[in-house]
Amino acid sequence: MTQHSPETWLNEYGDLLYRYALLRVRSETTAEDLVQETLLAGLQSWSKFTGKSSVSTWLVGILKHKIIDFFRKHRHEINQSQMDESADDALAYQFDAEGNWQVDLVEWNMPDTQLDHQQFSKVFKLCISRLPQRMADLLFLCSIENVPMVECCELLGFESDNQLWVTLSRTRVKLRQCLNTHWFEQG
Repeated sequence: MTQHSPETWLNEYGDLLYRYALLRVRSETTAEDLVQETLLAGLQSWSKFTGKSSVSTWLVGILKHKIIDFFRKHRHEINQSQMDESADDALAYQFDAEGNWQVDLVEWNMPDTQLDHQQFSKVFKLCISRLPQRMADLLFLCSIENVPMVECCELLGFESDNQLWVTLSRTRVKLRQCLNTHWFEQG
């Protein structure tokens, strides 16, 4: 058995792939299924692997496609009723009478530098897990995976670009509220 041979993939990359999938689909069973499909697809196309990337990067790439395929297959199950009705209320107190933010956005001081912090990652994952499924899916597809807007609309069943952007904005506000409560206001 050579290093990085398919026989070792589950032991070497299983946890990485599972965490990656779980964070995106938020279902243990679905994440496990996607990892199995990824390993099977990798095994079937192993002879085509050129070595231009690491095996883990290659497998994550396969997994990304499996996740998008999952959204594509299940888009009919995702409907507007899954959207959290409190999203409008969440927006209301964020702005003053003139429509300006109540909280100075500069207070965050480059939150992307905080992502490396292990405790912040736990809080971030907690906040993502509290989002309604459709909002979390939208956040990952558009903001993290950089799936094109047209494809996001199709995958998640949005009728228009505007509906997608409104929902994405509401999602970011809800995420920001949770991060403010559980991270930024704690220090």
